[in-house]
Amino acid sequence: MKKPILQNLVEMTGLRDHLRLEVSVLSTLQSISGITNIRALEIFAHDGETYLRPRTWLDQGQLLSSEMEGLHTNTRQPLSQYPALQECIDNQQISTMHSPRRGCHILWMPVWKNNRAGSCLEITQSRPFSLHRLEVILGIFQVYQNYQSLLDYSERDALTGLLNRKTFDEQFSRSTADSLARRVRPATTGLAVDEEASCCEPPVEQWLAVVDVDHFKQVNDRFGHLYGDEVLILIANILRSSFRSHDRIFRFGGEEFVVLLRATSLATAHKVFNRFRLAVQEYPFPQVGQVTVSLGFVSTSRGAPVEILGQADQALYYAKENGRNQVCFYDELIASGQLKTKVANDDVELF
Repeated sequence: MKKPILQNLVEMTGLRDHLRLEVSVLSTLQSISGITNIRALEIFAHDGETYLRPRTWLDQGQLLSSEMEGLHTNTRQPLSQYPALQECIDNQQISTMHSPRRGCHILWMPVWKNNRAGSCLEITQSRPFSLHRLEVILGIFQVYQNYQSLLDYSERDALTGLLNRKTFDEQFSRSTADSLARRVRPATTGLAVDEEASCCEPPVEQWLAVVDVDHFKQVNDRFGHLYGDEVLILIANILRSSFRSHDRIFRFGGEEFVVLLRATSLATAHKVFNRFRLAVQEYPFPQVGQVTVSLGFVSTSRGAPVEILGQADQALYYAKENGRNQVCFYDELIASGQLKTKVANDDVELF
């Protein structure tokens, strides 16, 4: 028996997580009779083109999420294949409808944040949407979007707009759970784990990187905190453009950032992290000129979260103590004897 819509709304506003909130609003909308399919589509850019990719979808009556289940579908499609939705987004409209064939009527509702549509809810039913039904659906959607904005305020860093440290614990726990799910999930699921990896590459993993701005104190001392803040904002923008939409980027405070790079090989992780480092090095920061970053990273497949974060910190420490402006992988430093660790009383000591 389906729950009443009002009860679904009450449960939805009790959540404190974007992804569970997304699943909850789809479950609420699914409870409306006559709906045959419902999805949340992620909207992301890659190589100058905008794509759609299912993030939460209906499968045999159950809602599955790529983020919560550790799955990633391989079915990205160019937004240009959906001209009605593209026009809706280009014109920053609340919603649009499309009937591609008889018995198939689709309602799209982009989710707007800072004048950008990062996702879209898609509802399909066999009959045209009545005015009353549209009012009910759009009302539920507005409650959802307003609550998303409230969550954003509590989860994000005020200066850069990146996820904050408070959000890291839950996101990191989910990422490590995703990594475990990939290792135990049968290959017959048909779900892709990495768009960049080929079938010949080693198994994909999750990676955690700690990023630190080199000589940032000197930037503040020489140019002032306003220029220092601008450097942090610009580096946050470079981080966003350097990583994929399903990776996670956090500002830990000060000049330190953390990246959770999801579902890729070691070779690709090295490549992506170095590409970001070079992008910062080559960026013309106003007034300041050149800025560089150091980065230490580690696989999330082994150890407790605090241990993994500590290992990435050690790799970062080595990078900064040995020239800066470089990327260091913890396991390689250990294997080469360049880094040694001693664990005592649950504290990680360097050298």
